[in-house]
Amino acid sequence: MDAPVVVITGASSGIGEATAHELAGRGARLVLGARRADRLEAVAAATGAVATVTDVRRRDDVAALVDLALETHGRLDVLVNNAGVARTGPLDGQTVDEWDEMIDVNLRGVLHGVAAALPVFRRQGSGHVVTVVSTSGLKIVPEQVVYAATKNAVRTFCEGLRQEAGAHLRVTAVSPGFTATELVDSVPDPEVRARFQAQMAELAMPPDAVARAIAYAIEQPPGVDVGEIVVRPTAQA
Repeated sequence: MDAPVVVITGASSGIGEATAHELAGRGARLVLGARRADRLEAVAAATGAVATVTDVRRRDDVAALVDLALETHGRLDVLVNNAGVARTGPLDGQTVDEWDEMIDVNLRGVLHGVAAALPVFRRQGSGHVVTVVSTSGLKIVPEQVVYAATKNAVRTFCEGLRQEAGAHLRVTAVSPGFTATELVDSVPDPEVRARFQAQMAELAMPPDAVARAIAYAIEQPPGVDVGEIVVRPTAQA
């Protein structure tokens, strides 16, 4: 694909930021969204992208991000649903508000992205939805129960979308393992957060490993759909 137009959510850090840099280096035209304006503007400046502050929990924000791609470039080729939060810890120590946030960002945010992009893809007769899922949905472990549930809901949704997409749309789910991002910094319980941070320092792979997997899926010929990619550190059980 020549200079695809790619929207990336959660683009201000971690996998989203790494994907922006990776795709910019391959010639993509980028439209970036994230909640933190200062960080988002820095990534946009470094990658030659346009950007707008986007909270994926708000349907209008995500629609405006897709509209920005159309206004700037006249089309949209790829939507990368990357924004996510992890409020992990024992269920007894979590609040319903924390569960709701994971549902709203990790699941509802993906739905908002597809709701905005799918009509565009249908009009164009082409398009690609790439969604960052997680290996937490493949191996269920304590302290990640609701997080894993949201990711498995997204995995189910992606497979259903793939089956409905038809011959001209592509759908890819990318499941990273332990990745060196800020995701665990938002874990509310300080003891659990410190444990995850220590594990990250010992085991985690860099986010550009996931970015390369996303780029691989995007760069396949139009008739080839990479349905699912799992990429994890070799040291991860």
